[in-house]
Amino acid sequence: MTDPTPTTAPIDGAALLDEVEAFHRRFNVFPSEAAFVAVTLWDAHAHLLDCFDSTPRIAFLSPEPGSGKTRALEIVETLVPQPMTAVNASAAALFRSVSAGNGKPTILFDEIDTVFGPKAGDNEELRGFLNAGHRRTGVTYRCIGDGGQQTVQAFPSYCAVAVAGLGSLPDTIMSRAVIVRMRRRARNETVEPFRARIHEAEGHKLRDRLAQWAEHARDFVMGAWPDMPDGVSDRPADVWEPLLAIADAVGGHWPERARAACVTLVTASRANDKGSIGVRLLTDLRDHVMVGIDRLPTVAILDRLNALDDAPWADLHGKPLDNRRLSKMLAEYMTADNEPIASRNIKTAGSVLKGYYTADLWDAWARYCPPPPESPLPPLPGTANTV
Repeated sequence: MTDPTPTTAPIDGAALLDEVEAFHRRFNVFPSEAAFVAVTLWDAHAHLLDCFDSTPRIAFLSPEPGSGKTRALEIVETLVPQPMTAVNASAAALFRSVSAGNGKPTILFDEIDTVFGPKAGDNEELRGFLNAGHRRTGVTYRCIGDGGQQTVQAFPSYCAVAVAGLGSLPDTIMSRAVIVRMRRRARNETVEPFRARIHEAEGHKLRDRLAQWAEHARDFVMGAWPDMPDGVSDRPADVWEPLLAIADAVGGHWPERARAACVTLVTASRANDKGSIGVRLLTDLRDHVMVGIDRLPTVAILDRLNALDDAPWADLHGKPLDNRRLSKMLAEYMTADNEPIASRNIKTAGSVLKGYYTADLWDAWARYCPPPPESPLPPLPGTANTV
């Protein structure tokens, strides 16, 4: 009687992710426990990309060089499938690599600030590629052929992308990313020196085990609808859904840690999100200029805005905010009656001045501004809910 064909023992996914996290901790100093959890889950999700409707970007950003961003990408590179290091790569090179048919690369884009920084100029083609590739259905259209024989061809853009750079990124990319805000190591923070000839092989062993685990976990992850923490919806939910699905698939302490990390990093991203200049204007009007009053002349509004510390209004493109710019910016938003916000007459002692009414701004405040400070504005007369 012959022995049955041996089968590969299933891999303990939770224990494997523990090992991946420990590998990161040897060489990376991330700003929080939540960051270690998110990066580890992101490494694993890259092995199951075809199971998800979208893939979050992961962005290692810092205000200064020497903050460990490149090292973070180097460690990620050892753990993900088919890593493709890209520095100043063109959009054409990237979408052709993704659509080559040899398996999807994991794109690692270092020095992303040279592409989207203030001195980089416009890179709408690359931004479009990164935005389209967030969704599994994302494609990039290009004309193929010569002269009058050209035809339009759709190139798949869906792939996992990790970026690192100074400063920030365009809002369209930031909103699709898990943000890890790197810092320079403090004197009491130490890491093991990374030696590629030695440690790459260790990372590759973990990568191969992640790939093996992914084959067994595919049925658990495909089509999963993980429960989201309270308050996480819309785009943040899209970003975190694959990572939470991975955590639920491995079990152990990972589902709880993943949701705690989700709340921590989503909350941090909202705190750092100042919104557009229009939202900043609305928020400053609500929180600093028109507190407790129902109307204010334009001249007084401008005086208060331009006097605010840490606000852009006194030096907006080289000059203070004036009534013409204020009127143009507020007219982009609507009142509760679906009319553009506009100045109205305000009667003062002996004269009539143009100004703005709180009642006209209230609807825009509710729709666009972040939650108010701990001492919220009092309700307008006649607008308070009655029981």
